[in-house]
Amino acid sequence: MTDISIRLAGPADHAVIWAILEPVIRAGETYALPREMTKAAALAYWTGPDRETFVAVLDGEPVGTYYLRANQHGGGAHVANCGYMTARHATGRGVASAMAKHSLAHARARGYTAMQFNFVIATNVGAIRLWEKLGFATLARLPGAFMHPEHGATDALLMFRTL
Repeated sequence: MTDISIRLAGPADHAVIWAILEPVIRAGETYALPREMTKAAALAYWTGPDRETFVAVLDGEPVGTYYLRANQHGGGAHVANCGYMTARHATGRGVASAMAKHSLAHARARGYTAMQFNFVIATNVGAIRLWEKLGFATLARLPGAFMHPEHGATDALLMFRTL
């Protein structure tokens, strides 16, 4: 497998970021975002001033994106939070794993002492398997907290690990 590089995103990456975000948002299966979310709203959310946004590149092609931000303000700002999306055609090629490992190292370098995922959809078994492999524990299960377009009321997990 070719190495996956990860770089900080800039405004010139907005088109490729949108190309990755749109199918995931429209599917409505893994993020609690409105399925009809506009490009402008999605990019404002994903690349907002309160976060660092990255692009994962495989064989010269952007195939994933993630953001890193403080999970809370004030007294909770030492805990990081991330969101990750992989281009559908690139799943199973190590993109999510590379982004996750990069985010953990980058968060540590930024002075965060832990990382928390607030709302991992229970049907997203690939993500859960990866987070557990990387040392995340499920601290809470929120019964029926997510309305999945196919499965209906679905649990969401709160996952956490120290850095």
